[in-house]
Amino acid sequence: MVEFISVSEAKNILQAQKITGSSVFLPLGKCLGKITAGPILAPMDVPSFDNSGMDGYAIAWDDQGEGREVLGIIQAGDRPDFVLEKGKAVRIFTGAPVPQGADTVIPQEYIDRTGEMIFFDSGKFFRGVNVRKKGAQCRVGAEVVPVGTKITPGTIGLLASLGLQEVEVVSSPKVALILTGDEIVETGNPLRPGEIYNANGPSIHAALALLGISDVTVYKVKDDQEEVTRMVETALENSDVLLLTGGISVGDFDFVKGSLEQNGVEQLFYKIKQRPGKPLFAGRKGEKLVFALPGNPASVLTCFIQYVRPCLMEWMGNPEAWAGPSYLPTASDFNKKVELTFFLKAKLENGRLHLLPGQESFNLLPFGVADGLVEIPEAAEHVEEGSLVAFYPW
Repeated sequence: MVEFISVSEAKNILQAQKITGSSVFLPLGKCLGKITAGPILAPMDVPSFDNSGMDGYAIAWDDQGEGREVLGIIQAGDRPDFVLEKGKAVRIFTGAPVPQGADTVIPQEYIDRTGEMIFFDSGKFFRGVNVRKKGAQCRVGAEVVPVGTKITPGTIGLLASLGLQEVEVVSSPKVALILTGDEIVETGNPLRPGEIYNANGPSIHAALALLGISDVTVYKVKDDQEEVTRMVETALENSDVLLLTGGISVGDFDFVKGSLEQNGVEQLFYKIKQRPGKPLFAGRKGEKLVFALPGNPASVLTCFIQYVRPCLMEWMGNPEAWAGPSYLPTASDFNKKVELTFFLKAKLENGRLHLLPGQESFNLLPFGVADGLVEIPEAAEHVEEGSLVAFYPW
């Protein structure tokens, strides 16, 4: 007899696996959302030269007097090859190199100019003002991005400013998805009696895309023991993570569990005290992870969010893979009679979680508008309106 385990026990088992992908160098433009595999060091000083932080006039602070003769103009991109003489100034623009001999920039709005002479109140300023010194942001060899950092558009901007063209990141896994069920039909084809359209494939594809995983191979298999076993063998050979939908219960045409055993997949757990998604199988073969998900689309998405997604995030080196949920108040009461953990589709509005109608495992209507899942603990029988509950957003 199969012994059901709790949600927390299942998550503890998965967290203990500690399977992480290898590192790979990718072009900077393909690194968005990836996790750095090592610290990134600055290959240069930034700024690489002293430059002006303002449109104004560059001067030498130690010069006496508050009047200067203007010698010329320096724009961004210029390369001044002269030393600024005492008592002189140069018109300068933001980002332009500060010439040798100058150490201060007076903003143009504080300047009175008559012909080629400028005048200003030195009491309003100090030496070095409005000059961005070489290396003020970072020195060559300094760590600019730590290991384990998720690369954002801001990270890419920083690395591009350093002239970096590629980055060492944790690779994304190759995922194989096996869809079981003779009744499954692809969209675009007419349905015959007893058939349903394939919802699990597109929804899992979308969930993987949100994680930045694009190397996905989909297999469709008939409900036949030998064919399922052969397809599992092929998929395991060509993937890092294997996902299956359907065929994991104990019906006469549920061949997935036996096929996994025949292919040497070690069972981590099978069946969880939760609704929906009780018949969930998790296993591994070497460094490969395997998840056999139920067939009902709502169960598939629930199990993916709770168990598959954090494992994939950990595989890709994300240090927040198993970060806990947020806690928000419910907008209504909720009652349950069975000692199972419930995962309920909910919509977040005005800081409160609205539990949606149609929570059955076959019903996808609430997924059309839901913002995520609310977790109702196994031991809870009643949740009052306004109570804080765990919330897992998409």
